[in-house]
Amino acid sequence: MTVHHTSLRHDIDGRFFDSVLVHDDIHDDEVESPPTVLVFHGMEGRSDAQLQFAARLTEQGYQAVAVDLFGEDVSRGGIETTGAAMAGFVEDRLALAKRLGTVFETLCAAPQVDAQRMAAIGFCFGGLCVLDLARHGHPLVGVASFHGLLKPPQDADEQPAVTAKIIVFHGWDDPFAPPEDVVALGAEFSGRGIDWQLHAYGNTMHAFMAPFANDPSRGVLFSESASARAWTSAAHFLAECFGSAG
Repeated sequence: MTVHHTSLRHDIDGRFFDSVLVHDDIHDDEVESPPTVLVFHGMEGRSDAQLQFAARLTEQGYQAVAVDLFGEDVSRGGIETTGAAMAGFVEDRLALAKRLGTVFETLCAAPQVDAQRMAAIGFCFGGLCVLDLARHGHPLVGVASFHGLLKPPQDADEQPAVTAKIIVFHGWDDPFAPPEDVVALGAEFSGRGIDWQLHAYGNTMHAFMAPFANDPSRGVLFSESASARAWTSAAHFLAECFGSAG
């Protein structure tokens, strides 16, 4: 199997976004493309780490899109610029919802994508993004948040029906999502009748899926065991979501 990268570069109001479709050559001759998993980045913006996770998804029979949520101009500025963009979106969840909706609709319209068979996964800030996609009722079969931020939007007047199944992978010692946020998330999702589940890993900090994470003084640390467990569980979750959707 050979993994290919296809640019889905697009513009929104004159700004360009560098999303990339990752797919294999096994399904190239098939009439129907495999299900699509959107992969949302963290503070660093669209990255090689996303492409690596997307390539791993092709091994499971999917195609994946490494989503660019910040735009090329922001990414060119480096971590200070992308960090500021993330902070702005965390502060203004209405702006985040608007950007998520526009990018999601644009990718759904890509000819390589079957909009009826889509899921989304995200890491850190991307974990918050996929939870907000579900919260706003976007038509995904499922979303998986890895060490994501959990707080709900404070200015959400509407609560549309949520069709996506949700799974949350959480390090119990994550200082960016303390236990009270976890309890509040459960109350929120149960109160909305969402099909949700939580996998919490003890002695595990933020960014446990990122091999480069190594700053325990800030609560940021890779965990080989938690990352392996989470990825295995996510594979079962996606198979369940796409199986029930098909």
